[in-house]
Amino acid sequence: MIIDKALYRDGRRGSCGDLSEELDALRANGVGTDFLWIGLKDPSMTELQDANDELGLGLHPLAIEDAVNGRQRAKIELYGTNVFVVLKTLSYIEATSDVETGELMVHVGEHFVLTIRRGELSPLAGVRKDLEDDQAKLALGPMAALHAIIDRVVDQYRDIEVELARDIDEIEEAVFSDGLVSSDTIYRLKREVLEFRRAITPLIVPVRMLHTSARSPVPDDELRLLFRDVDDHLHFVADRVDSYDRLLSDVLSANLAKISVQQNSDMRKISAWVAIAAVPTAIAGIYGMNFDNMPELRWQYGYFAVLGLMATVCVGLFVTFKKVRWL
Repeated sequence: MIIDKALYRDGRRGSCGDLSEELDALRANGVGTDFLWIGLKDPSMTELQDANDELGLGLHPLAIEDAVNGRQRAKIELYGTNVFVVLKTLSYIEATSDVETGELMVHVGEHFVLTIRRGELSPLAGVRKDLEDDQAKLALGPMAALHAIIDRVVDQYRDIEVELARDIDEIEEAVFSDGLVSSDTIYRLKREVLEFRRAITPLIVPVRMLHTSARSPVPDDELRLLFRDVDDHLHFVADRVDSYDRLLSDVLSANLAKISVQQNSDMRKISAWVAIAAVPTAIAGIYGMNFDNMPELRWQYGYFAVLGLMATVCVGLFVTFKKVRWL
C-alpha cells in the first residue's frame, strides 16, 4: 500500500502523476538530484515485485525478499548503484519501561527513494516535512533523503537512551538502598538494553562506510559530512548502551549478593530462635517422661526451679545471640 509519493526537483516538492512515466522522464531529462520518493507500508512480495518491474527500479531479488519477509538485521547493503538499508525503529513505552521494535527499509537508486515500513513504529511522520522545509539540503538528491531518515532514527535512539538511563539509575539506587529489588525487574531491563544494542551495533560499520569509504555511494562532500555527524551520534549511543549492559550485569550480581546476604541473615535469626525454643522443649520433654525413679518430680519447688532454669537459659542464649548479631 502506497502511503505517500512525491516528485522533487531542485529541492521543491511537485505533483506526481503516473510513477513509471515520472521516473522515465527523470531518467531522460532530469538532473541527478531530482528524484521520486515513494512510501509503502507492509507490501506483499507480488506488490513489491510488480512495482519493481513497472517502475524499472532495478531492485535486487535478495533486497526484495528481505523487504517482504522483514525481521532483518540492521544493515546497509550495496547492489550496484542501488543502496538497500534496513533500520530498526524503536519506541519507549513509559508505562512498562519496554522498548518496542519495528522495521524501516529504504531502497535508494538513480532518481528514486523507496521507503518500506513494517509494523506501526515509524519515524517518518515528520521527516518529509522537515526535509521539504530545507530546500538546500533536499536539492542534494536522494542521498539527502536517506540521511534525513537515518538521522531521525538515530535521534530516536538518543531519546530512548535517555529514558533507559533514567530507569537504570532508579534500579541502581533501589538495589543499594535498604530495600530489595526483584531480579526479574533488572533482567527485564537488561533484555531491553540488549534489544536496543541489537538495533544499533550492526549499523556502526556501514554508516561509517558512507562517509569514509571509496565504495560509498554518497557523491557529495557536504552529505558525507552530514553522515559523519550521524556516525558520531550513533557511536555515542552505542558506547552508552555498552556501558548500560555492563552496569546492569554488575547491578544484577550486586542484587543477587544482597539477596544472599539477606537470606543468610534470616537463616541466622531463624536458627537462633530455634535454639532458644529448643531448650525449654528439651527440658519439658525430659520431665514429661514421668518415670517412677525421678525424685525431683516429688520436690515441692521442682516446678518453679525448672521454669527458672528454662528462663535463665533462654535469656542467656538471647543475650549471646544479640552480641553476635544473630538477632
